[in-house]
Amino acid sequence: MARYTRPKRVVKQAQQARSGKSHVFEGITFPSGLELYMWKALKVAGIKAEYESEKFSLMSPFILKNEVWERKANGKGDMLKKTDANIRGMMYTPDFIIRKPNGTIHMIIETKGYANESFPLRWKLFKQVVHTSFPDVVLFKPQKQTECDFTVQRILQLQNDR
Repeated sequence: MARYTRPKRVVKQAQQARSGKSHVFEGITFPSGLELYMWKALKVAGIKAEYESEKFSLMSPFILKNEVWERKANGKGDMLKKTDANIRGMMYTPDFIIRKPNGTIHMIIETKGYANESFPLRWKLFKQVVHTSFPDVVLFKPQKQTECDFTVQRILQLQNDR
């Protein structure tokens, strides 16, 4: 009688985070090729844009007075009691900002080829900041080169409509 042997379990290796290859152009380091493509497309179209020029607060820092039991951030070790935990604020820096002649923000572009796991939440919080503090700002989030081209065309239309 043949003996049953359990098939060996295939262990998947941890998937490495995807990130674009950084590129230097005109003295600016772009962390992805899509950001560089967007920069060049804006330049060719004659659109004046600022690259990573402004940070926005998504959440203010605070001290958590509650009793909290948790492991260290890396998930290792025993659960520890924490009180008066200093919670850092959360900031967001969009890729490109286009301003009106008076200096106020007109449009914001966030190029995003491969989003990490925290990006969807940050993007949602950022849209809330824009909604409450900058109601007239137009947001763009191109994820591929054809969408960058569409973004440039739409920006030109909006600038001509002013």
